[in-house]
Amino acid sequence: MDADTDPGADPGRDPGRDRTVDVRRTATGGPPVDLDPTAPLDRFRSDERAIEGLPIRLVIALVVGVASLSVMMNMLSGINGLAVTELDAQPTPEVITPGGTDVTVTVVGADGEPVEGATVIVKGGSARLDGVSTAKTGPDGNATVAVNPSLRENQDEGTLVLDVKPPAGGGYTDKRGNAKVLVVKPSSD
Repeated sequence: MDADTDPGADPGRDPGRDRTVDVRRTATGGPPVDLDPTAPLDRFRSDERAIEGLPIRLVIALVVGVASLSVMMNMLSGINGLAVTELDAQPTPEVITPGGTDVTVTVVGADGEPVEGATVIVKGGSARLDGVSTAKTGPDGNATVAVNPSLRENQDEGTLVLDVKPPAGGGYTDKRGNAKVLVVKPSSD
């Protein structure tokens, strides 16, 4: 016998749970409301949907949050990985005279480490050069380029321009201007 059919039963007691319920709410046809402050915890512990509802949502939120955090951390810590390194070409000698000579060009990254597999291109600037001379850097970052520059009539000096084509897949670029090789007319002392 329950509170609805037993005239002697206390209308404020839930016989199945032995807890006090709000009779006003029950009288209007709504679900009984527990007045016990520990009732929400009991409902949470006994709710079989909790595994399907709240924890799944929590797991989804956690997975999305961790994935987002991972992407952000990768972007922050991988800035060097995503960025490209500017190459620099350092010619030796920096000053030459007209005529055939070899110029050794060292290609280095921003940290000063030699870069292997870069292609060094030497073109005429204000000094003339027949065609373009190229060479590939070795493990030491050096490339030796044979050049035969000449100066125009009444020209005392000129320059050769160095360009570097970075190795494929190395994360390098060569957008800044490199050092130029100065070609000077020998003095006629």
